[in-house]
Amino acid sequence: MILDLHEIIEAPGRSVPFQCELDRERLAFPSLESFSGPVTARGVVKNTAGILELTADVQADMTVRCARCGKLLDKRLTPRYTATLQADAEDADSESVFPLAGDGADVSDVLETCLILDMDQKYLCREDCKGLCPTCGKDLNDGPCGCKKQIDPRMAALGQLLDDIQEV
Repeated sequence: MILDLHEIIEAPGRSVPFQCELDRERLAFPSLESFSGPVTARGVVKNTAGILELTADVQADMTVRCARCGKLLDKRLTPRYTATLQADAEDADSESVFPLAGDGADVSDVLETCLILDMDQKYLCREDCKGLCPTCGKDLNDGPCGCKKQIDPRMAALGQLLDDIQEV
């Protein structure tokens, strides 16, 4: 969504409110299964002493997969982002400075970029998730599986020595 800012560019203290829907396809990432609804943003661009500052609240309801056990989880993200909009943003070193497009700014692009940079790479159903058994695939959060612990083949000779000692 291109937001027209020509009325506030030269008028410190003025602001332009906005609300928009972000592109869910652009926000896709590996552990995301689906979005439960639209990804929405509400905010304002304010001219503060000649600097255009965008502030927005984003809301995204999504279903993600636990990185260890594969269970589906419902997550709600409600971050608040602040970014600076300026004509020569390509020269800026900060991740929170975005370019103006003439007398406007693509607020959807700014907020999608902020959300992408802010997303977790992995989600867990709980901090102490035990994951799946690598042999049988049982969910170890439900209890231990019946698999015998595999012995590292490099240590097999030591295991035989221990068995010989126990027999004596």
